[in-house]
Amino acid sequence: MSALSDPREAASFRFVRCGYADGVAELAYAFDDGPELIERIRFPDAPALPEARRGAFDAALRLLHFVAGISYYKAGVPPRIVVDGAAPNADTAELLDTLYLHGLAEFAYRNGLDLRERIAFPRDGAAQALAVSLDLPRRTLVPIGGGKDSLVAIEAIKAVGGEATAVWVGNSPLIAHCAERTGLPMLNIGRELSPVLFDYNRMGAWNGHIPVTAVNSAILVVAAILYGFDGIAFANERSASAATLEYEGQEVNHQWSKGFDFECRLHDWLHRHVAADLDYFSLLRPFAELAVTRAFARLGGDYFDAFSSCNRNFRILGPKPADRWCGQCPKCHFVFLALAPFLPKPRLMGIFGRNLLDDESQRAGFDALMEYQDHKPFECVGEGAEARAAMYALSQRPEWREDALVARFADEILPQLDATELALEPWLDAADAHRIPSRLAGALDEIRGA
Repeated sequence: MSALSDPREAASFRFVRCGYADGVAELAYAFDDGPELIERIRFPDAPALPEARRGAFDAALRLLHFVAGISYYKAGVPPRIVVDGAAPNADTAELLDTLYLHGLAEFAYRNGLDLRERIAFPRDGAAQALAVSLDLPRRTLVPIGGGKDSLVAIEAIKAVGGEATAVWVGNSPLIAHCAERTGLPMLNIGRELSPVLFDYNRMGAWNGHIPVTAVNSAILVVAAILYGFDGIAFANERSASAATLEYEGQEVNHQWSKGFDFECRLHDWLHRHVAADLDYFSLLRPFAELAVTRAFARLGGDYFDAFSSCNRNFRILGPKPADRWCGQCPKCHFVFLALAPFLPKPRLMGIFGRNLLDDESQRAGFDALMEYQDHKPFECVGEGAEARAAMYALSQRPEWREDALVARFADEILPQLDATELALEPWLDAADAHRIPSRLAGALDEIRGA
């Protein structure tokens, strides 16, 4: 093993090994023959694994090894990917090639890189037997992130009598607080990144956005097999599938691993290679962001003083609502704008501690949301057309129309738009495309408000 060296000069990135014992999964990687990067995933109070699930668990663990490797691969993006031991089958390699290419598209754009000729997983062409049903218990893992979307999904599942557990990865007091509010059983999985990665970062390694949802999804697949769940229900709305921009002929979507393409690919892969009765889906997939915010507004005040989508202050759980919202980032801007048509103005200002739409200094941020003289932010926010529809709705309401940014929209931006394309109502309709299992189909009506 050689000393630490710049991973950008490496010839290969290696998937060294993975293993599991006593509730801890250990994933090892390396650049060339450099020091191992070892990540550990901790599954609390892990039960003994039933022998009938052993093959599915091993397949899920191997997928996790490959998917979590994206956090380390991006430090050097060497021209060769090596798998020590057996190579993935062709189906798995195809999934990984697609994930790494599209999941790192924003990273490549920001760093001026082209990964299309670099990402190529080795593959074993041997045929593989299809997965069978494991008779997994009919209960659902619902990832909770502290924001409105997962809370809407949880309440919809509860309303139709579904058995569910709120699950999250990592140590966040804010998420734990929201999870407690749901009244559901809770599962907090630990993830420890290799400290060598941070050493590489200090050396100037490539850095940037990775598809965290894909990594968390792979962790939850292992958890579903280990603890016994037949569903993993994310809360990703259909707006997540919309690209942020196009770069050198490739769509760049900050939310690619939250989009429907990845959802379908992983769902189908799991049915073929892990368990035929393990469903991976998003309960909010038929809905746009505005429909989700309307549903959240209908939940009432139980969550208003607990939730936060603000990335800058995400780990801060202070005594006042303003502590949970920086009021400056794209997530704060979008959540404020999307909730405004559905909540009384004083209630919304009470959540954020201020009126973001009456602050001239926030002009550029809201312009970007509306894709006015800028592209959509690299954040998990709705489509530009949604933001324009929400702003138009506010411009028609006396309580909002005098606020600085709403008035400016009416005076400067609205004359350049076709008002017939700014209606709010179409964004509140549900689409047909989704992978929601029939046993939870009634939850869609709860979200619609039917």
